Amino acid sequence: MWTAVKVHMAKLTVALTGNPNSGKTTTFNNLTGTRQKVGNWPGVTVEKKLGAVSHKGVDLTVVDLPGTYSLTAFSIEEIVARNFILEEAPDLVVDIIDSSNLERSLFLATQLLDLDSPVLLVLNMSDVAKSRGQTIDAEKLSELLGVPVVSTVGNRNEGTEALLDAIVSAANKNACPDPGRRVRYTRDLEQAVETVRERLAAALSADCPFDLRWTAAKLIEHDSIVRENIEKALGENAPAVMATLDAVRERLADLFDDEPEIIMTEERYGFISGIIREVVKNSVQKKVDVSRNIDLVLTNRFLGFPIFIFFIWAMFQLTFTIGAYPQGWLESLMNLIISLAKDALPPGVGADLLTDGVLSGVGAVIVFLPNILILFFCIALFEDTGYMARAAFLMDRIMHLLGLHGKSFIPLLMGFGCNVPAIMAARTLESDRDRILTILINPLMSCSARLPVYVLLAGAFFPGRAGNVIFGIYLLGIVLAVVMGRIFSSTILKGCVAPFVMELPPYRMPMAKSLAIHMWDRAKMFLKKMGGVILVGSIIIWFLASFPKPDAPPPGTDPALAAAQAVETSFLGRMGHAVEPVFAPLGLDWKSGVALITGAVAKEVVVSTLGVLHQSDSEGGLSESLQKSGMTPLSALALMAFVLLYMPCLATVAAIRHETGSRKWTVFAVSYSTALAWLVSFGIYQGGRLLGLG
Repeated sequence: MWTAVKVHMAKLTVALTGNPNSGKTTTFNNLTGTRQKVGNWPGVTVEKKLGAVSHKGVDLTVVDLPGTYSLTAFSIEEIVARNFILEEAPDLVVDIIDSSNLERSLFLATQLLDLDSPVLLVLNMSDVAKSRGQTIDAEKLSELLGVPVVSTVGNRNEGTEALLDAIVSAANKNACPDPGRRVRYTRDLEQAVETVRERLAAALSADCPFDLRWTAAKLIEHDSIVRENIEKALGENAPAVMATLDAVRERLADLFDDEPEIIMTEERYGFISGIIREVVKNSVQKKVDVSRNIDLVLTNRFLGFPIFIFFIWAMFQLTFTIGAYPQGWLESLMNLIISLAKDALPPGVGADLLTDGVLSGVGAVIVFLPNILILFFCIALFEDTGYMARAAFLMDRIMHLLGLHGKSFIPLLMGFGCNVPAIMAARTLESDRDRILTILINPLMSCSARLPVYVLLAGAFFPGRAGNVIFGIYLLGIVLAVVMGRIFSSTILKGCVAPFVMELPPYRMPMAKSLAIHMWDRAKMFLKKMGGVILVGSIIIWFLASFPKPDAPPPGTDPALAAAQAVETSFLGRMGHAVEPVFAPLGLDWKSGVALITGAVAKEVVVSTLGVLHQSDSEGGLSESLQKSGMTPLSALALMAFVLLYMPCLATVAAIRHETGSRKWTVFAVSYSTALAWLVSFGIYQGGRLLGLG
């Protein structure tokens, strides 16, 4: 592994690793900016990020590995990170270390040194360590571990240039750690490792795919993946070597009266403690822990939850009130483009397709891009400041009502952005029961794809109160998630609630660049949808609404009336009238019913369908057309509730099927959510009428 010396390379592959909350993502953004590609690792749904940067004539490909606390094969994230380092052999592994939690961070760092890969350590958040009265001697740490060490403050973009210099220098020097600087165990453990190493070296007919000492240690630690790979490599020699290994493990267990993996972990921490005593100096002066003082208020037993509710309310107020200005500008621009296109193009099917299909359908959705960007700005703000973990902490008691713990709230809160990655995030939960329960209620968290529907209807029917109405809809989803979770946990998914242990990272000042990258990532996804499913959906909807062509209306017929009659007799109109009895008790006409059916593909299509069916030349655009269609504020509220609750989009359905591995749970999720949507919307509309509200 990594034996050839690499000098003045024009291209380098750099693997970025580190603990969660160590500033790894911020460092990745500092290094690569917007030159990033996002996908999934082969065979798993763990997110894969690649970034590109050029420095001093060298092209760097930066691979952002999943955040892990160790390289033990306990989670998919750990396996992905370890396999990439072992199998892909990057030119350099850059380990981002949280300077304020040096002991925990060095556990991963020492494991990287055991892999015999070129390593560079980055002491990030050194400002937080200093605020706690700690000074870390980076030169001494580099000397003790035998690898280069760089200090940075990621959220202020300090040290990025020095880090790039160090990356190029370390990779060119093939900076593999000195074997003498690895963790050394006590005599009995070292003898055990050496015994297994020698047995492997003698039995392997070909070169070991991994470093022999590391392999021996992992086998003693009972790493199932390493054992499986080695057994394949050993072939017919496997039984004899495994017998030796089992004997070594049994001897260690008798000697220490504990599992060998626990003893090896304890000794690794002992090695780390010795390093910390050498490199960390604590000042006598008492330092104020700012994060702890802030938490006295934000996680207070009485104040914390009302403050959290206020933050969520403020997020939706900002989303609507500030977003209304650019939304209005975009809407006016789209109306102008449609008008110019109608004037410029000769009458015919092609012109109708472009103006009434493509522009009206896509344009009805794209005007909500500013609102979605503001929403994701707020969510990114929660994540980057460290408040997201506090939200999970605050929600722990409420989550216990669902038969879950606070850790499950993170995937639920992610559902405000998009249900697909939120459902994937449920895999971090240790219990299968917790994971399935979290997945079942996750679609009740209103994703950003539903936001255009809320903004459209709330703006049209609740002017001046739109922000409060949208907040109420999101709150309705949360309340129903609690109710359904409670029902499920006491019926079909009974079980004990696992204890909740979650790290509260220090508060950090969010970096404008990182927030901008988060917003740009969402903008790209939204615009990609515009050119994909929504464009195709708009064309299909236009076709269904335009054909078959009706007979020519009698002379003197109002053009608007003739157009409405033509839509009613179209394929789409016939479909709408067929399902109208299902939606009539909810106060919805056939056009809204059709929009809900097409919205099963993607929730934004609800708006594009309404845009095609309610074409209007009025200055008020689609909002005014909906008001003139006979829809009332009460039926608009019922429609918003239905969009909130009914079956998730096809991408989310696919994610549920993949993550649960069961068609049964997928069908159940779609069925119960749609039934719940109808019942709640029925209650809103009919209950409102009984109260004289509509």
